[in-house]
Amino acid sequence: MSSNPFNDETLNPFDFAKDAAAKIAELTSIASHDIALVLGSGWAKAADLMGETVATLNAADVPGFSKPHVEGHSPTIRSIRLPSGKHALVLGSRTHLYEGKGVRAVAHAARTAAAAGAKIMVLTNGCGGLNTDLAPGTPILISDHINLTTLSPIEGAKFVDLTDLYSTRLRNLARSVDPTLTEAVYAQFRGPHYETPAEVRMAGVMGAGLVGMSTALDAIAAREAGMEILGISLMTNHAAGIQKTPLSHEEVLQAGREAEGRIGKLLAEIVAKF
Repeated sequence: MSSNPFNDETLNPFDFAKDAAAKIAELTSIASHDIALVLGSGWAKAADLMGETVATLNAADVPGFSKPHVEGHSPTIRSIRLPSGKHALVLGSRTHLYEGKGVRAVAHAARTAAAAGAKIMVLTNGCGGLNTDLAPGTPILISDHINLTTLSPIEGAKFVDLTDLYSTRLRNLARSVDPTLTEAVYAQFRGPHYETPAEVRMAGVMGAGLVGMSTALDAIAAREAGMEILGISLMTNHAAGIQKTPLSHEEVLQAGREAEGRIGKLLAEIVAKF
């Protein structure tokens, strides 16, 4: 098999996800997981607060996963037993579109989670914000997205409805934990460069309040797989042209470090409601 198995034109991505889920079940000794989480920049602390870690896997030991290429993302997959007795699958190793592995690689985490039994997918990220009334370090629920990647993980003539993609039910549940949570539309750009000020203005005119380089494609794949989706962003900075200082990944990491305890506790409390 090549270093990037998704380059194999004969690969069935759903069968490959089933292989990955079977490997997770074997290595964790948990036959099925109820909830899956993809933890982006700043969100990793939530995994320590949700419950008892049953198993921690090296992501590279699971078919289709690899060590993350971005600092701030975990190289592990964790199985966590929640206080309710349910099991959560925490996928720290997110593949971004800009890594050049293709859309199938991006969608693999969602498809594997569904194959592992998960009915709910929680997608988190660190992103830029357009609302100057909100300070960096603010968690924001994703109400909808604008996919500016020009791509879709769905293959063939499958017409998947994306209405209420980011579940109203789950957003209401999140606000029952923290009534101050606000929400916004998220625009995914391809990256890895940050958006230009003109692109940020364009996204704002289109209705976006958040901009980033992940999540939308993951959410589409999760919906195709039949999961209910909750999206939460950590606004790590104001977007280009709004923030007057140059953007940097170190700034994103620092904002994540400063907020991780608070947002980790928030996410753990939300997951406990599932």
